Amino acid sequence: MSELVDQIGYHDEKYYIEDNPVISDYEYDQLVKELQELEKNHPDLILPESPTQRVSGGPVEEFPQVEHKVAMLSLANSYSEEELREWDARVRRLLGDEKVEYVIEPKIDGLGIAIVYENGLLVRGATRGDGKVGEDVTQNIKTIKSIPLRLNPKGTLRTAEVRGEIYMPVEGLRELNRKREEAGEQLFANPRNAAAGSLRQLDPKVTASRPLDAILYTLSWMETGNQMPPTQDKCLEVMKESGLRTNPNNRKVDSIEKVLEHIDSWRTKREELEYQVDGVVIKVDSIEQQQRLGFTSKDPRWAIAYKYPPQQMTTKLLDIAVHVGRTGALTPVAVLEPVRIGGVTVSSATLHNEDEVTRKGLRIGDYVLVERAGEVIPQVVKPIVERRTGEEREFKMPVACPVCGSKATRDEGEAVRRCVNASCPAQVKERLIHWCSREAMDCEGVGPSLVNQLVDKGLVKDVGDLYSLEQQDLMGLERIAEKTSSNIIEAIKGSVNADFDRVLFALGIRHVGRTTAQVLAEKMESMDRIHRATVEELSRTEGVGQIVVKAIREFMDNPQNLQLIGKLRKAGLKMEMGKRSTGGPLEGKVFIFTGELESMPRTEAQALVMSLGGRITDSVSKSVDYVVVGSEPGSKYEKARSMDKTIMNERQFLELVKKK
Repeated sequence: MSELVDQIGYHDEKYYIEDNPVISDYEYDQLVKELQELEKNHPDLILPESPTQRVSGGPVEEFPQVEHKVAMLSLANSYSEEELREWDARVRRLLGDEKVEYVIEPKIDGLGIAIVYENGLLVRGATRGDGKVGEDVTQNIKTIKSIPLRLNPKGTLRTAEVRGEIYMPVEGLRELNRKREEAGEQLFANPRNAAAGSLRQLDPKVTASRPLDAILYTLSWMETGNQMPPTQDKCLEVMKESGLRTNPNNRKVDSIEKVLEHIDSWRTKREELEYQVDGVVIKVDSIEQQQRLGFTSKDPRWAIAYKYPPQQMTTKLLDIAVHVGRTGALTPVAVLEPVRIGGVTVSSATLHNEDEVTRKGLRIGDYVLVERAGEVIPQVVKPIVERRTGEEREFKMPVACPVCGSKATRDEGEAVRRCVNASCPAQVKERLIHWCSREAMDCEGVGPSLVNQLVDKGLVKDVGDLYSLEQQDLMGLERIAEKTSSNIIEAIKGSVNADFDRVLFALGIRHVGRTTAQVLAEKMESMDRIHRATVEELSRTEGVGQIVVKAIREFMDNPQNLQLIGKLRKAGLKMEMGKRSTGGPLEGKVFIFTGELESMPRTEAQALVMSLGGRITDSVSKSVDYVVVGSEPGSKYEKARSMDKTIMNERQFLELVKKK
């Protein structure tokens, strides 16, 4: 059995990794069949790395959370030669006169994955998630045959984590969609969506039935005591020697000029690949230089992604529909005759607002030029006026909400018309998603998929209805098992303990962000007082300008919104500030933050200040005591300098709060 596992592993590597099979499919199948017979007769001797164990175990109720040992950050994007040259100049400036070499890799449009091997055996696969915490999809990862269950013992990797991209080949997607169409199922729009949807199946057998593949591109860490290869190029060599599939189209170059030449050469060649490529990734080759260059709060300074320009096609503008969002914004949406752009079928595109429709001179029935900006978001560029027949008609934005019929108003100086009825059915889903988000009420498990089902089945008509849900209401919903439903109900019940400022933010009042909600809650102290407050009283709140005041009064003056607040109050949510501790070390001090922090998210830094008794504001004024400046600060930094405010960098801020 051990010899058969070795033989099959060898042939898997020749076929899936090297693309160079040395036996026929029939001979390979006979080896697998022999192994299966032996395992059937000796189940106690089945090896964990046996290829028969790629699909093992039954469906799971939910994916466990996995904390990444090293954060999985996204890459900064560039779209022009100028931006790449600027990045190259920054890298060389930070490294001085040192020689800099780059490794160039195709940017596969798939799903990021982190795979851990211990003593050569695959033990865990996890999605990127939020970069710090992902989902454990180990059983699903094992079904992908190009990912070895055991590393090649001739290689040097034993205990390590590698990262790469799970993708669905273009031809695989076409075949999958053909089968789904025959079965009357919804088609996948593009390879990335298909890969993501397939990898996140709760039943590994479903994942195994999908044509997923993988290419690995990063050695993120190795066990203590083993020395990391000195360069990215060497890391890829070590990975390949250990039986991992890397990209044969990677290149090492010694100048930005050669980077640009490579990018240009792949502009059209990428269409010949089996997978979808939306750009090129450029990395500093030296690992030691990477470590010195470090990271911003969002991405590594030593790597960047170049995205190819959007592709364009001509199609017909069949209609202009109007979508109603969470804040009541009425957005015109182009309904297009379906057209394939860059491997994706495009049938709709946002038109932003009524002024945009007028500016572009669009008419329903026009032939229009459509592009995918950044290879993702479809946009209507312009009408093809020369193809007009005279049957085209002008679009007029409705003055009433197309869903609930309430008046849709457009404030002076704004480009967007809005429905102010918070209970408008079209707004309910988006409001629910916002309400349950981590920064608002943090109802874990209540995401877009569940929200869609709750609203479509009439179980929830507004956020207040969440608190009337019972476990049996969820049991009949798709992908909701008993344990999951119990956890969701507990998360919803637990959210009633959220502080008043979070409730205020979660309501989704236009222009009232997290910081503004904190300031309002602290100043006004209760929902009742905010409801009764005059324009003048609200205006006296630090950092709350006329636009915010108008939005608050508009929300509070709407009867449906007051009914919703009453329902939430009855459910036990906090409608006033709790007792505030006084005498904190930062009591009376007002802080403002501008730019990105590296050690923590800005919201976390703000919460730290408030926990020490300080206050947060969004605007620079006489009352501000400290201005904390991160990387790439905005106009607030210049205004603070002109007002001679106390300005501190991130290190000084951390020293200040540490002393407190």
